Amino acid sequence: MTDGAAAAHPYQRVAAALRDRIDRGLWPTGHRLPSRSALALEFAVGENVVRRALELLVAEGSLEGRAGSGTYVRLRQERRIMLRSLISQSRAGIAPHGFEGTWEAESVARVPPPAPVARRLRLTDGELCVRTAYEFLAPDRRPVMLTTSWEPMALTGKTVVVLPEGGPLAGQGVVARMSHIGITVTRAVERIHPVRVDRPQAELLGIATGAQATSIQRTHYDTGGRPVETADIVVPAEHWEIAYEIQIQLT
Repeated sequence: MTDGAAAAHPYQRVAAALRDRIDRGLWPTGHRLPSRSALALEFAVGENVVRRALELLVAEGSLEGRAGSGTYVRLRQERRIMLRSLISQSRAGIAPHGFEGTWEAESVARVPPPAPVARRLRLTDGELCVRTAYEFLAPDRRPVMLTTSWEPMALTGKTVVVLPEGGPLAGQGVVARMSHIGITVTRAVERIHPVRVDRPQAELLGIATGAQATSIQRTHYDTGGRPVETADIVVPAEHWEIAYEIQIQLT
């Protein structure tokens, strides 16, 4: 029976060795790594194996490539805790509970939703939505999270809350805005998937294409079980640790 290390692909073994040097401080932040050829010679592997190992560590956020200069150990940012709970969802508005930064948003009305979004909102062909893209920024203005929210025009199209970031309840979140027009939101369902960010997402977040992230598909429902909003939330692993608080009802 072989252990995990022995069964790992060569590039994973190289990545593990390099990661260990970073974790133990042998290669501090800003350290320039040896060339691919030098690492290939050291580990007795081909340069393609080294390339895949470096790409893995870049995706994890441990390394960064600098055009024309080489590969360097990246400064690791402290990961924030993203609390997901009934209480945090009702109080936080659009931003994560306890978030100290800000966000930028752009809304477009009368947009046909993609098929997966239409299914989540139970829309028929031809029904339109308001799509709002959010970019969440840390206090130092670094982008740390992306959200794309969809709301049916049939619900909000003729109201003062049609734009999530406009009108009298701008930025107050789904629950407060829907309440303003007589819709009571009673629950939200979240589906979690591990993903790797694509190129457009990576460019917005300032991280490597293929970096690890969590996709949260969140849908809000009213008292009758009707979906009133759904969102795709991209949470980069290098910025956030997701924690779920489970409420226990005592009898």
